[in-house]
Amino acid sequence: MKYLRVFLNSYNASSKYLGVFISTLALMSIALHLLLPSKGHFGSNWPLIVCLTVGGIPLLWQLGAKLVRREFGSDILAGISILTSVALGEYLAGTLVVLMLSGGEVLERFAVRSASSALKALAARIPSTAQRRVGGKIEEIPVDQVAVGDEIVVMPHQICPVDGTVSEGNGSMDEAYLTGEPFKISKAPGSQVLSGAINGDAALTIRATALAVDSRYAKIMQVMREAEDNRPQLRRLGDQLGAWYTPVAIVIALLAWLIAGDPRRFLAVLVVATPCPLLIAIPVAIIGSVSLAAKRGIIIRDPSVLERIADCRTMILDKTGTLTYGRPTLSVQDTLAGVDKRRLLQLVASVERYSKHPLAGAIIRAAEEAKLALLEVSEIHEPPGQGLKAKVDGVEIFVTSRRFLPPETDLTQLPKQEAGLECLIVLDGKYVATYRFHDGPRQESRPFIAHLGKHGINRVLLVSGDREAEVKYLAELVGIKEVYGATSPEDKVRIVREENERAKTVFIGDGINDAPALATATVGIAFGPNSDVTSNAAGAVIMEASLTRVDEFFHIGARMRRIAIESAVGGMLLSIVAMFFAAGGALSPVTGALVQEVIDVVAILNALRASFPPKILIDFQDSK
Repeated sequence: MKYLRVFLNSYNASSKYLGVFISTLALMSIALHLLLPSKGHFGSNWPLIVCLTVGGIPLLWQLGAKLVRREFGSDILAGISILTSVALGEYLAGTLVVLMLSGGEVLERFAVRSASSALKALAARIPSTAQRRVGGKIEEIPVDQVAVGDEIVVMPHQICPVDGTVSEGNGSMDEAYLTGEPFKISKAPGSQVLSGAINGDAALTIRATALAVDSRYAKIMQVMREAEDNRPQLRRLGDQLGAWYTPVAIVIALLAWLIAGDPRRFLAVLVVATPCPLLIAIPVAIIGSVSLAAKRGIIIRDPSVLERIADCRTMILDKTGTLTYGRPTLSVQDTLAGVDKRRLLQLVASVERYSKHPLAGAIIRAAEEAKLALLEVSEIHEPPGQGLKAKVDGVEIFVTSRRFLPPETDLTQLPKQEAGLECLIVLDGKYVATYRFHDGPRQESRPFIAHLGKHGINRVLLVSGDREAEVKYLAELVGIKEVYGATSPEDKVRIVREENERAKTVFIGDGINDAPALATATVGIAFGPNSDVTSNAAGAVIMEASLTRVDEFFHIGARMRRIAIESAVGGMLLSIVAMFFAAGGALSPVTGALVQEVIDVVAILNALRASFPPKILIDFQDSK
């Protein structure tokens, strides 16, 4: 028994290929059975016996494990059929059932991703070593040996191993993997750097401010791991349909045996009842829909989302890059009398190139359009959440919000606060200007939100790491009432979990900070191919950043479910009719298996319709 357990465990360890192996073995065994002479003790049955032993036992082991976990799916019928066929010497019928069962598993595994792919992508990005500078020399050490206060040299194009502050050098870092913002952040002494950011063309020396295990990137990875571990276990469509089909088939089979007194009637009914419309037709519909989605620029990473999307009732959206274009523009420069607007913009842009705030890019672009040369910054400091302090061309400049203005500021000089994005400029301790920005919603955002009710979505939430006032402003523009601003990745996961308790959820986001929430939601949709980690955490990836593609995804999922149910239920109804013929003795076990194969072909042909595009895949109009 010990060796058998080891043998079966080795099969489970390589279960990725188990179904292919058993399907191939079953086909070869059936072919040999038909070609070999039937003389002798085993005659032409020995290939079937080999198949039932080598291929049947692992399948029965897996089914037994499901029973132990109290997972009573329709494939239990196949397990009973295999055991009964062996007991009655109906080896061909049993091998046909093995073929049908393993074939469905192959199709299912072909379509399903590995749950740990997002964690692998996260782990692959962070370096395992760091270059520490000690006494003018650089030594390479494991990243987990970096201590707070160590000076770490980040070479050009390397990934920053820990959180820190720049102590030497001027350059830039790409933090899009962490923030979702598609531009590089300039760095100078005093600038904060985040682990996971990609360095630019110049080497930077940073002073570590956190251990590797406490870095921002590690925290996101930890939240991601917890999200994967706590991913909700949902019943698949085949299991839901099999919940009533399985007991019906067993009752018919038992009644046939009791009334006729012939156990072969029991086997014949179960062979006909083998739920291939569930085991094969549904995966075929899924694979066809995956193919159709790919042609529309929608990559389905976890095919089960096609089944789940129609049941979702709550949608949670990220803001920047999802409902907006992610490129705010500087629209108003409201300065005090006597302030030179061009000179002020030059000073502010010179400082903002070192900021990771989304508005920094808008200021820099405005300076470039005005053909202003940026100045060297001698000092820079960015207190978390308070703004940016720096010294440039002999002037102390502070870019902040109303909340963190110096206490002595004359508030009567400030313009009336308006909805939307703004920052305030303080020069040498005195307020001088307010900059306002516009990051307009996507053209299709408002009609898309209004249209969601037709897909069964009755609740929409906007969740963003941006300031709450900015998030509320956008929410009003697109028609969303529930708003959460200034949220961290951990906050997003908490919100999604709370919503999961009320109803099934869809989360749409585009940055690596959205990855944990994407993995936690019932259906996670990564918007645009900005990050491998985000894509791996999501069940679906919208390659073209367009909400019309999200609507198409809803339609593809609903259509797949409809076709899958038609194929499965239609096939099961045909199987039930055939069961009564088998119960009356009109079908032998082998003949019943062949009849079941015909039913399978009909169900599969119907399921293949899912791969052909319908006339309409989108039914809402962009606002003009």
